[in-house]
Amino acid sequence: MPITVKKIFAWLFLGFVIFFMAFRPDGAAQTVKAIGGGLMAIAQGLGDFLTSLMT
Repeated sequence: MPITVKKIFAWLFLGFVIFFMAFRPDGAAQTVKAIGGGLMAIAQGLGDFLTSLMT
């Protein structure tokens, strides 16, 4: 079974995430909050857009 570059990068990324959460929990929490806030802003904007289309 060949190991693909994509699989190697996926494992490296997972390892980095675990390392980041273990040794920098405050930084990891702030990163997750920022990503969540960005996703919420996108969802709110999309909701506002769709609402304005219906009125």
